[in-house]
Amino acid sequence: MSRRADRLFQIVQILRGRRLSTAAMLAERLEVSERTIYRDIRDLSLSGVPVEGEAGCGYRLLPGYDLPPLMFTPGEVEALVAAIRLVQTWSGETLAQNAGTAEEKLLGILTPQRRAVAERCRIISPDFNKYPQVKIWFDVFHSAIGKLQVVNLSYRDEKGNASSRKVHPLGLTFWGEVWLLVAWCETREDYRSFRLDRCLSVTLTGEYFAERPDRSLADFINLQHSEGCLPDTKKPIGK
Repeated sequence: MSRRADRLFQIVQILRGRRLSTAAMLAERLEVSERTIYRDIRDLSLSGVPVEGEAGCGYRLLPGYDLPPLMFTPGEVEALVAAIRLVQTWSGETLAQNAGTAEEKLLGILTPQRRAVAERCRIISPDFNKYPQVKIWFDVFHSAIGKLQVVNLSYRDEKGNASSRKVHPLGLTFWGEVWLLVAWCETREDYRSFRLDRCLSVTLTGEYFAERPDRSLADFINLQHSEGCLPDTKKPIGK
């Protein structure tokens, strides 16, 4: 594939994944001039690709356009395989199984050359089964986050003190070998982070919560950035 044909394909992929893409953003991403992007957009439109928009405002791909099969670079193939292996090792059983089927589908659509790259990948993530219970808690929290379901949590902090909380699970974050649950704690009426390996029991309550702008993962992350804190240092874990 020529450099220009490859660039046109990349433009379609970028437009497919975004609501609106400016010529400046496309030019920076593809390391070409905006003039080149304008020319490429015009040629895509003339070839039948339904691109809507104009210079200075941005472009988008109209829904319903049937894209050609995905074509991955060797680097993208290796990155996907490495990510799948990490998920299989460190997440819960449900997500690990989904990652396994995703890998099967990935290998199935790759060309023989790209499949060889995937099978030669030497980035591994061995599972030493150090925290077997964490995989169970991960699945419970992952499900609760998706359903916005309140969870009863029994927890032991770093000093060995046990407590019971009713929390709104907002997100899971990975720090090396440690998974943290980011949640809104009804008891403390504030955000808290809980290490999954310190959870004693986790129970779905059957109650549901509505995520609010001031009680959301995005708000929690913004607070960390504004205060220059990591998720497990803004508040003592489990406190």
